[in-house]
Amino acid sequence: MPKRNGKTFEKSVNLALQGGGAHGAFTWGVLDRLLEDGRIYIEAISGTSAGAMNAVAVADGLMRDGEDGARQVLHDFWQAVSDVGRMSPIQRNVIDVFMGNWSLDNNPSYMFFDLLNRVTSPYDLNPMNFNPLRGILESTIDFDRVAVCDKMQVFLSATNVETGRVRVFNRAEINADVVLASACLPFMFHAVEIDGTPYWDGGYMGNPVLFPFYRTSDSDDIVIVQINPVVRKGTPRSAREILDRVNEITFNSSLLKELRAIDFVHRLLEDEALDSQAYRNPLVHIIECHENLKNLGASSKLNAEWSFLRHLFEIGRGAADEWIDRNYSRLGVASTVDIRAMFQGIGADHQG
Repeated sequence: MPKRNGKTFEKSVNLALQGGGAHGAFTWGVLDRLLEDGRIYIEAISGTSAGAMNAVAVADGLMRDGEDGARQVLHDFWQAVSDVGRMSPIQRNVIDVFMGNWSLDNNPSYMFFDLLNRVTSPYDLNPMNFNPLRGILESTIDFDRVAVCDKMQVFLSATNVETGRVRVFNRAEINADVVLASACLPFMFHAVEIDGTPYWDGGYMGNPVLFPFYRTSDSDDIVIVQINPVVRKGTPRSAREILDRVNEITFNSSLLKELRAIDFVHRLLEDEALDSQAYRNPLVHIIECHENLKNLGASSKLNAEWSFLRHLFEIGRGAADEWIDRNYSRLGVASTVDIRAMFQGIGADHQG
């Protein structure tokens, strides 16, 4: 059984954290519940964009004060996001607040900047390359602690602009620039240069990447915290709905490819076409709450109101709590996601 800070854990997992802007507060809630549980050892985290921010917060916090420290740093990070967000001109209007609508679609500033981003480069709109996330990261995360974190592995992904390939940064390479690169949407920010190479959001090529777990982690269990829904019924009609769905498909495509590869290995092992001693058999799990998240418009990913972040946090905690109750006993034993059914279009994609 794994141990950390003199504490013994019953199960060990790898966590794969998707990006999704403010919706990353859902992942904050999931992490808070997993860290609180006390039985689950997080052996490694792979994160992209908002998932990368959650990942470095956990690594920093574990080094400060174990699981309690990780929960505190996560809270402080998202509180800082909300504090800075108060200065944004993009806020919900009075009617949306009254109606409980979390999207920003009706905000004139959002509509203006949304249109401007489609016809103007961030190099023209933001020539000084101002990014409020840099200040938030540098004030809440101690990257020196992250770099020497010996409590778990950390992998962050970004997309190499020149080659179109994913670059995975390990914990010793991680700093604020790496996190910003992982979260760099090219229509909003300048590409982030690291050692002379420009990078965009890691979600284009790995949201998040799973393959680093295979050679660096002893645990076979991969728990994906999924923010972006794979399935969305109906045909988008408006220009905004079409663009939002294209983005969802794009940012899920790399993950689906890796899941398909895992299923292929499963099939070969079942058919005894591969040596089970030579090949890992990853066990896949997903924590999500698409019924709550899919109705949130894409613009709500820019909503940094504390009430909204706490709303997502509570949804995340509830989803993790339900997942633990249903699936804890199967960790280390079997996958709780039927990957094959996902690709066959069968309605339910979870086992048990």
